[in-house]
Parts: sequence; C-alpha cells; structure tokens
Amino acid sequence: MARRIESLFLPGLAGRLEALLEEPEDADPVEAAVVCHPHPQHGGTMHNKVVYRLARGLRKSGCVVLRFNYRGVNLSEGAYDHGVGETEDARMALRELQSRYPYLPILAAGFSFGSRVALRLTSQEKIIRRAIPVGFPTVSTDRSFVYQVHVPKFFIHSTHDNFGPRPDFEKFFETVPEPKHVDWIESVDHFFKDALDEYESAVLRIGLNR
Repeated sequence: MARRIESLFLPGLAGRLEALLEEPEDADPVEAAVVCHPHPQHGGTMHNKVVYRLARGLRKSGCVVLRFNYRGVNLSEGAYDHGVGETEDARMALRELQSRYPYLPILAAGFSFGSRVALRLTSQEKIIRRAIPVGFPTVSTDRSFVYQVHVPKFFIHSTHDNFGPRPDFEKFFETVPEPKHVDWIESVDHFFKDALDEYESAVLRIGLNR
C-alpha cells in the first residue's frame, strides 16, 4: 500500500496555512499527530530537521502526521503573533485531523517553541490524549499552561540544551504534573547535533508506547 502524502492549505484565522499530511508507510494509521515547529522568527519551519525526524518517528510508530507552517512562514499567510496566534494555527491543524480521522486518538508534539505551542494547545483541547514536547525551552518563563496539562507528557531533551540547560530543566520537570516522562539524549546542543538517530529512536519508542 502506497504511503499517502498530501500537501494542502488549511483555513486559518489570519489566512491560509501551508501544511503537509503524511500517513504511515505500510499500514492504516492508529493515531493522529499534530506536529509544531520551532520559532518562526528564528528560521523555524515545518521542514526543520528535528521536526522532520519527529514526524518520521511518529509515522514509523503508526501515526498519521500533520505538519504545518505557522502564520507568516513560507506560504502561510499572516504575521507572527507571539505564540497566541500560532496556537490557533495548531488548533486548525487539530480540527483538520479530527475531520479526516474522527476515530483516531490524537497527540500533540512539537520542538522548542513548538513544544510550548503543543502543550498550550493540549491544555485547551481535551480531545488530545498525550503530548510529546521536544527541547522545551526553560529560558521562557511563562509556563502556567503546562500545569493545566494532565495527560501523559513525554519530554525529550538534549543533555546540553542551551535553551533548556539540564539543571534548569530538571527543576522545571519536578514541578510538572503527572503523568510525565523524560528521555535524555546525549548531544552537544539544542538541535541534537550528532544524535538525531538516537533522538528519532526515542520518538519511535514513545510513539509505540500507547
């Protein structure tokens, strides 16, 4: 069975949003995932290498994955909105998955700024069953939404993340409500340099841990 790959545009509150829908390679999907990319003002797009590996690992685990570009990124219309509008963009991606796959459980995942968007969305949308925040940036002090997320949270973090140093992340993680888990990936930076294979393997393990 050929894998379904579809480029599409989603309706957004600030205009249309560029998106990419991908189904698993060789089986019907058993879960649906919204995947959110890093900060749009620092070069983040849905084609970021960490996001790509996140999407691929989830696909290998049986997810249909919907990546998208926030407002103002590449072919998506609108302008940066400090995380608020970007969460609304993620909500539109969620609605698309709900419409296409109403029978599947849904997870939200994201990298860096995208991990914040994914968790904020999860705090607001009860249909999301679990979250995978990758490289959560503890340098951002607004974390109130995290404490409203009571579904399973599977953090993945680099051992030398410059936007979430390990001591800071460990203090933060202690305050996060259960259920929660963290996978530490031995790497030299935020982007899992020289450790993308290990990172993707962690994504796959989490994906399969339904």
